[in-house]
Amino acid sequence: MKKPRARRRIINSIVEAIQDKKGEDIISLDLRDIPEAICDFFIICSGNSKPQIKAITEEIDMKVKETHKENPYHREGITNMEWVILDYFDIVVHVFEKEKRAFYKLDELWSDAKLTVYKD
Repeated sequence: MKKPRARRRIINSIVEAIQDKKGEDIISLDLRDIPEAICDFFIICSGNSKPQIKAITEEIDMKVKETHKENPYHREGITNMEWVILDYFDIVVHVFEKEKRAFYKLDELWSDAKLTVYKD
């Protein structure tokens, strides 16, 4: 588990990467007080197209690796680019196509979590 300050810096880098590629509806969910949560934080954003989702995902990958020397433990959804997951153990990033995000409603599923909304 990362120290809180280090974790906050990684979250900030992820959000900056999303903003750099014009990702939309950026939020983070603090899941630390939810016993059944699989990680400490979710970061969720939307992209308007598969190329944009790919660009957001690559920017997150690059920025976290360069700044924090960390690679995701696991990546999922890279083939379809509709819902990409980057798993950094205690921080999991979800980059959604807008329609998929509306369908899965991950934001609502974890409605007990502390929500932070970031400017696009």
